[in-house]
Amino acid sequence: CCLSYGCSLRSVIIMNIWFPRIQWRLLAGMLGIAALGALVAGSYGIIHDQITYSISEEYFTKLKFDQFYYADFGLGRRVFVAEIGFLATWWVGFIVAWFLARMAVPVWPFKLALHRSILGCVIVFVCSLCAAGIGYGLGVFHNDDYSNWSVYEDLGISDIPAFVRVAYIHNAGYLGALIGLIVSVMRMRNQKRTEQVAASDR
Repeated sequence: CCLSYGCSLRSVIIMNIWFPRIQWRLLAGMLGIAALGALVAGSYGIIHDQITYSISEEYFTKLKFDQFYYADFGLGRRVFVAEIGFLATWWVGFIVAWFLARMAVPVWPFKLALHRSILGCVIVFVCSLCAAGIGYGLGVFHNDDYSNWSVYEDLGISDIPAFVRVAYIHNAGYLGALIGLIVSVMRMRNQKRTEQVAASDR
């Protein structure tokens, strides 16, 4: 019986993660925060990719341009790079802000929930930025052996070191965002728990 109850409880938790029960009156606020996160992340992606394009044009012309070919409207390389930057990051901001809003909006008044969600997004941004900086450093101080990257020589890349630096920046940035999200979620959970304990002691 206990085993059956435990399995049922786990099933409910898993279902709530993938198909959460959301009060309709709170949905607009959550989506609004998520949309704001998507807009900010997309804007960051535009600036980010303009900088990395300056480091390695080939990372885009030999790789990213092919991956995002559907977004090329013939408006020039820099515009295309900006489009790629937005498309590659807006969804990260949406997911991050949605997770934080899902935790904050049902618990606190909307202004406070918005403030704490924004603060969580700032933490994610800082972690992503720091990780990207570390990635750049790893690329700069990479040894002279690029044999593990030889597969990209088939793309006709002439400056492998610059290509590797940008690859490190991009990959590290995503990893940093994930770490930042974990930190933000844990921080918000601790805030909720602390305030619940304080309220019960009154």
